[in-house]
Amino acid sequence: MEIGISTFVETTPNPATGEVISHAQRIREVVDEIVLADQVGLDIFGVGEHHREDFAASSPAVVLAAAASQTKRIRLTSAVTVLSSADPVRVFQDFATVDAISNGRAEIMAGRGSFIESFPLFGYELKDYDELFEEKLDLLLKIRNSEKVTWAGKHRSAIQNLGVYPRPVQEPLPVWIGSGGNSESVVRAGLLGLPLVLAIIGGSPLQFEPLVQLYKKAVAHAGHDITKLPIASHSHGFIADNTEEAADKFFPSTQYVMNKLGKERGWGPYTRGSFDAARSFKGALYVGDPETVANKIIHLRKNVGIIRFMLHVPVGSMPHEDVMKAIKLLGTEVAPRVREEVSKWESVGAEK
Repeated sequence: MEIGISTFVETTPNPATGEVISHAQRIREVVDEIVLADQVGLDIFGVGEHHREDFAASSPAVVLAAAASQTKRIRLTSAVTVLSSADPVRVFQDFATVDAISNGRAEIMAGRGSFIESFPLFGYELKDYDELFEEKLDLLLKIRNSEKVTWAGKHRSAIQNLGVYPRPVQEPLPVWIGSGGNSESVVRAGLLGLPLVLAIIGGSPLQFEPLVQLYKKAVAHAGHDITKLPIASHSHGFIADNTEEAADKFFPSTQYVMNKLGKERGWGPYTRGSFDAARSFKGALYVGDPETVANKIIHLRKNVGIIRFMLHVPVGSMPHEDVMKAIKLLGTEVAPRVREEVSKWESVGAEK
């Protein structure tokens, strides 16, 4: 069982003071967070791509490259790369470079993204949302599979037997598909034989189990080996020494972000009641002391089949020292609990 962190490198106002840290400061903080995650034994760190004022990482590969030379074993991924509005050639080159710096620890998590700012910024039409992703994923996979590429599509100029460099240390460079729970994206990942990451950020995590089964059916239908295709999840959460402290620290910034997005998207108000319900054992928030969070991750592993879990922290700006403490607790207390329990459970299952 792999355990890690994901972040959107947020720069939202402090709910208590209204202070907003600079993009530069927050990017430097995230590099420190990746280094700590490596030191405490976490397996993966993901940085999401966004193109708006309240998130600082428009170029995850650059942030990951800064951390790559300061880390030894942690894997480094986008979370996600908004492939619909990106150039697959440049995406591959950027992450092949991270792979070189890290000596084979880079990954790409390709997705459509839940925000739309990148489309007008890079000259794309939202009406082409689905078509863009399919076409660019096709090109990215062709580049991954062959040094010389011949390709033609509708939304990008053709490539005629041209080389794409540098080549990565890993062959092939891992490409995951990120999904918010759309059945079509799950099936696409399975048919292509690509590992899957599910964003489980609302409702009951157990509701995603049918999607996992749908993915496995698509994998089998296409003749791929499911044992070589890991399934991951990313969920919001926070860890402190005790559960009430974790909830009280995590709620204000989370509420700010959820209500801001709610105004943009027509959601209802995000209240403490909503938050407390979501952090219950059956909810999608992984907030609490190490034992509470570990037990929820174990429950997810047993009932949904996730073999990589990424805790998304923070949601909205929080004090850097609190985020660092949560990362330390995840690596030193939560992850060992989860790995030990899952190992026992899988050994018993194997014997049966």
